[in-house]
Amino acid sequence: MGIARVCAGSRVLQRWCDNGGKYFRMSFSSSAVASPPPAASASSSTPSAKQKRNPLPILQGSNLDPSESFLTGTNASVLEEMFERYQEDPSKVHESWSRFFTNVDAGVKPGEAVALSRQSRNQLNRIPATMTEGRDLFQVSEDTIKLMAMIRAYRHRGHLVADLDPLNLNDSVDTEDVLVPYISRRELEPSYYGFSEADLDREFVVAGELPGPAVRKLRDVYALLRKAYCGTIGTEYRHMVSKEEKVWIGSMVETPYTMMSSLSKPDKLKILRHLAEGELFEKFLSYKHSTAKRFGLEGGESIIPGLKAIVELGSELGVENIIIGMPHRGRLNVLGHIVEKSLAQIFHEFTPHDDPDADSYLGSGDVKYHLGTSQHVKLENGREVNFSLLANPSHLEAVDPVVVGKARAKQFFTGDTERKRTMPLLLHGDASFAGQGVVAETLELSDLRDYTTGGTVHVIVNNQIGFTTDPRYARSSPYPTDVAKTVGVPIFHVNGDDVEAVVQVCRLAVEYRQRFHKDVVVDVFCYRRHGHNELDQPMFTQPLMYKRIKDHPTPLQLYSKKLIAEGVLSEAEFKELHDDVMAHFSEQFIAAKDWKPHSRDWLASQWQGIKSPGTFSPARKSGVKEDVLRSIGLDSCRIPADFKIHPLLKKIFGERRTSIELGESIDWATAESLAFGTLLAEGTHVRLSGQDCERGTFSQRHAVWHDQNEPKTYVPLNNLSKEQAVFQVCNSNLSEMGVLGFEVGYSLESPNALVLWEAQFGDFANGAQVIIDTFISAGEKKWRRQSGIVLLLPHGYEGQGPEHSSARLERFLQMCDEDPDVVPPMGEDVRRQIQEHNWQVVNATTPANYFHVLRRQIHREFRKPLVVMTPKSLLRHPQCRSTMDEFRSGTEFQRVIDDSTPGLAAPEHIRRIVFCSGKVYYDLYRERAKRDIQDVVFVRVEQIAPFPFDKVADAARKYPNADVVWCQEESKNMGAWSYVRPRIATALRVLNKDTTREPAYVGRMPSAAPATGNAQTHNEEHMNLLNKALMTNSAKQ
Repeated sequence: MGIARVCAGSRVLQRWCDNGGKYFRMSFSSSAVASPPPAASASSSTPSAKQKRNPLPILQGSNLDPSESFLTGTNASVLEEMFERYQEDPSKVHESWSRFFTNVDAGVKPGEAVALSRQSRNQLNRIPATMTEGRDLFQVSEDTIKLMAMIRAYRHRGHLVADLDPLNLNDSVDTEDVLVPYISRRELEPSYYGFSEADLDREFVVAGELPGPAVRKLRDVYALLRKAYCGTIGTEYRHMVSKEEKVWIGSMVETPYTMMSSLSKPDKLKILRHLAEGELFEKFLSYKHSTAKRFGLEGGESIIPGLKAIVELGSELGVENIIIGMPHRGRLNVLGHIVEKSLAQIFHEFTPHDDPDADSYLGSGDVKYHLGTSQHVKLENGREVNFSLLANPSHLEAVDPVVVGKARAKQFFTGDTERKRTMPLLLHGDASFAGQGVVAETLELSDLRDYTTGGTVHVIVNNQIGFTTDPRYARSSPYPTDVAKTVGVPIFHVNGDDVEAVVQVCRLAVEYRQRFHKDVVVDVFCYRRHGHNELDQPMFTQPLMYKRIKDHPTPLQLYSKKLIAEGVLSEAEFKELHDDVMAHFSEQFIAAKDWKPHSRDWLASQWQGIKSPGTFSPARKSGVKEDVLRSIGLDSCRIPADFKIHPLLKKIFGERRTSIELGESIDWATAESLAFGTLLAEGTHVRLSGQDCERGTFSQRHAVWHDQNEPKTYVPLNNLSKEQAVFQVCNSNLSEMGVLGFEVGYSLESPNALVLWEAQFGDFANGAQVIIDTFISAGEKKWRRQSGIVLLLPHGYEGQGPEHSSARLERFLQMCDEDPDVVPPMGEDVRRQIQEHNWQVVNATTPANYFHVLRRQIHREFRKPLVVMTPKSLLRHPQCRSTMDEFRSGTEFQRVIDDSTPGLAAPEHIRRIVFCSGKVYYDLYRERAKRDIQDVVFVRVEQIAPFPFDKVADAARKYPNADVVWCQEESKNMGAWSYVRPRIATALRVLNKDTTREPAYVGRMPSAAPATGNAQTHNEEHMNLLNKALMTNSAKQ
């Protein structure tokens, strides 16, 4: 078993392991010089004289990776390198490496050659006298355990006593000392563990526990821990699960000159300039617009150099695209100095000006501190980064999932499978990060297969106050960041007055993200120099806090003074820098008067060709050639020979296959599959997301098959052809706001994708109302950003109670921006009703119409949100079927479907037109047939919004002697009634010149709850509305 085996590379190392070498891992340190394996036993022969004992079998300071086996990977490379040096000259390696190789050459198994050193632990005569003097082995062991406990206390709770607060509010009579319990302060002192002042010079074995020398004085250990954990940086990472990540962070924090490395003079001057630009920008705006709200960054200006550091180091580590989301505070500063939006444009937006998109969008817009932008920026290090700062509403944190969704889409469309080139960056306020539930929802998406982005960098502008609420009344945890512990990510707290510490922590955060592909949080303790906005008076509620703020120097004052004291620059040079920055702002302010937009900011490059509402886009057919339909339909039902499908699914897909072959009785799920499949074949990416959507809430979709014998799955729609686009169907976690926000963000990245979110039940959309109101309903009008997001909301009254019946159709219709009293141009060559309004609301009654409305989303030259009331019982209803003819080329979505039932009376003899939508049509149809009624027709309004004025008028004109009724399942104060009533009247009055007929209501009475939970009551209500719908004119309400 000679030493020659070590140099033969991986094969020899493997044989070494096979021959009995012990499998173990090496500890990690970032010292520059590789240290050796621990000393061999006293019996091993070495060429050296008596040597100082290396007490533990640890490779200190090497490049060994603690996550790898001693005999594999980079560790094997280090081992071979040490052996090569040993062969050249034993003196070139550390003495214990020499002993290690000598032991191996003497026939000792390699694992044991290291392990033998453990036997020397009890040889106290070889331990330094300062460690053992007057103490027996038990006392030494007990004190060592206490020291380990102190080290652990610093790692776990040192952050609680770190110097984080620029205002030292915990020492103020204005606040209670709730952040730092007394016990936390005490257990970080050596005296807490029984060590005296004299013990500070004792030496202890800390090899493998702390970087640096294996044996160190208690005084040195104490100083290292204080510097690492109780300075202006507080690190929380011991709650994390991954040992590898904890070791890496510990090495960065505890190793001198690693995280808090010495900054060069050019580095410090660059930080100073970035800080000056950030702080003086706010000052400049306060001079020029003293009465304007801008939600400035005063008190937290060190965020700007920190963000600069994230961007610059990120670009060096492979980041090419950064998707940013943030609240209003500091937004203008970030826009100007990170994203590099034109300062002239920012200054221009402070003055009254014409809407640059007035030719495309009428009305709305948003305030300047909500707006976003996209920019391609060349950085100071020569690299280039694409920025996308998303517009956001005043609903704090609502933008979070939208950002990560857009980042995920960017990664998909750019092929960034390692998720290193596109990085989400989120800025938060302290109160909102702790208080808004969507933060937790977004964090929970971070490591899910279908939603991960490889990590988001979170930066909290911790003003230590909400609007007017003190932190002790705004959260139950010590920090606003504690919610992030639920997903086991590191949290770095830092004093915002120490700008160098902010920069170093931000660099550490982006390095962690790129290395481990996980979220990371930077919590910048700062303050808010003004109130909630510049016109607010904070002294009403925080008088003592704001007295301190008034007297407190700014970050720029502190840092410039520090650099002047260090001799980095003179006072004259700082004044020159100050004047240069202010002069630049003045130049841009003057240029703002003549600033003109060069292009529509809302139209990113991938959206070229997508038309704005001001440009007419003609309607297109959405049918598909029959041979293509059959081919895709049959392929989606084909079961691989080596796949064991569930017997019931085999039967279901056999029936689907038969319907495709016969071209008839095509059900809802098959129609959906055909819509998805044909789009995929055309090269359109399809992504469907939601709770249990792979199978479908009602066991109707079955988009993913599970083998009954093996742990494998099969997705039929991803096996249509080699040329097809990618189909993603994603079972989400139990979240509505977070997941819908994510999919909205995904839809914003590119128009070349059909992105759908399905609610488990329609009323679950309630949990995502903020996203629906602010991003989907109003997003395009406010921010000039188009989205083709599709909402699938199961809806229908079937006796299942108040919570699972209604998708709240009335809410979506109420938010439609359509004038009920005006009929727009309705001709095929001029109609742009959908283009001009904010979204589409559909309650389709046939599988074919569902097929067309999905394909219509892509086969048009603009994008618009689509809300679909999807069925439940109709999924298997024998009459809710379509034929192949309804899908063929030349067909399209039918906004209104007239009654073509055979055997009905002539149009002039029809006594009642019942306009309706959705499932109630089939109930009415069945009851009419049961009663053998021929003089009542049912006209289905498939697209409720924008309202089909022309088609409704045509139907009413066809039946001139009939009264007009709207029938719905919902209560009178819900459903579509309030929306359709004035529009039906307008259609009759304006298009038919008919002022004699007014629509009447048939349905349930007004109710607070959407539906009853009592089956008998449900049936009685349902029969009552059927009776009223089919009765004579005398029943008109």
